[in-house]
Amino acid sequence: MFSRVTLAVLGGVMLLGACGTPQEQCISRSTREVRNLEYLLKETEENLARGYAWEEYEVPTWRREICGTQLVPGTGGPVERPRYCLVRDTETKRRIKSIDPAQEARKRDALKAKIAALMPQVEANIAACRATYPE
Repeated sequence: MFSRVTLAVLGGVMLLGACGTPQEQCISRSTREVRNLEYLLKETEENLARGYAWEEYEVPTWRREICGTQLVPGTGGPVERPRYCLVRDTETKRRIKSIDPAQEARKRDALKAKIAALMPQVEANIAACRATYPE
């Protein structure tokens, strides 16, 4: 469906992020939406293969943190020791979420169609980036 060169460029651009040459930055900007759609497609295909999805949720927790020091009596005089406080925090956990396989398959097909529709413009943008910022 996609040319090997395009897939290689998309894969390489994912590693570069915001750093790199002006050409690499231009290509990264040009391929951002397709990379996002490919991430969603991968997640959808994994859900179909497993038969369920993962759902993330947050749980409130407490953690101990050093919030100062205090002087306590010691054998050679006062000693400075850490003072601990409880700090409210959250912990992210995962749980299984049921999916509708038919709906997930429709989602997968729609993502594939959207990626296929965007690829000609993405390839044109990559060519323009290479022309504008030759290495």
